[in-house]
Amino acid sequence: MSPLILAAEVFEPQHEFRLPAWVDLDLGAVDLSINKAVVYLWVGAAITILLFTWIMRFGLSLRPSRRQTAGEAVYELVYNQMAEGNLPHRKAIGRWFPYVAALFLYIWVLNLIGFIPLPISDEHFHVAGVKLPTWGIYAATANLSVALALALMTFIGTHVEGIRYNGPFKYVKSWIPHGVPKFLIAPIFVLEVISQFMRLISLSVRLFANMLAGHMLILVFIGLIFIFQSVVLAVIAVPVGTIIYLFEVVIVVTIQAFVFALLTAIYVGGAIEPEH
Repeated sequence: MSPLILAAEVFEPQHEFRLPAWVDLDLGAVDLSINKAVVYLWVGAAITILLFTWIMRFGLSLRPSRRQTAGEAVYELVYNQMAEGNLPHRKAIGRWFPYVAALFLYIWVLNLIGFIPLPISDEHFHVAGVKLPTWGIYAATANLSVALALALMTFIGTHVEGIRYNGPFKYVKSWIPHGVPKFLIAPIFVLEVISQFMRLISLSVRLFANMLAGHMLILVFIGLIFIFQSVVLAVIAVPVGTIIYLFEVVIVVTIQAFVFALLTAIYVGGAIEPEH
């Protein structure tokens, strides 16, 4: 049997997103098992902490080094583009700027390492009798549970801050525009409650869907070579797959992290200082 036929028989790109437990850990009805996605979250957290601690711990100089330039660029991006115009200065920017910055950097790193081959896999191969994990790409943010957990932190934090600064009655009342006829208050309130939960869905699904689509497109284009058992298709599949890969790494990775953090700042700022 040729290698292409064998590869075609086992090529199922959807299997990349299966997450069998590596370490079973159940807390009552809650499944806290460790799997590939969890390991990627740990790796992403470690890289984020180590990399940006190193970048931001620079000595100020009139002739800035590359590290100082990078650190200042990251700070200005998050502060000027996300926090300053959306978070109330006196009330929230000191408390929420670190969270927005950490959220942006963490999601950016998670997205980025999702396109870097790493030896974190359910599949293994043997070298001199030693069992080693295969190298592959996997985006933790292409897992809906991960994206939903990140969105849930923003969702809960938004309403906690809104209630803390305005009180529960004033905060909920702010959802109803002034001057609305009384018979419309109940329907508008119901719609507003639904829209609040739609924010949670929008935040999570936007991140999840974009990262999932990019990975699936790359896998499918490369997989066409094996599905149709034709090396000739590599002339088309490899360049197209490479273009999609570069587009995802250069543009989508950063945009998705930026949008998620920006919306977080907007939602928190709007809850603290409602427009109406």
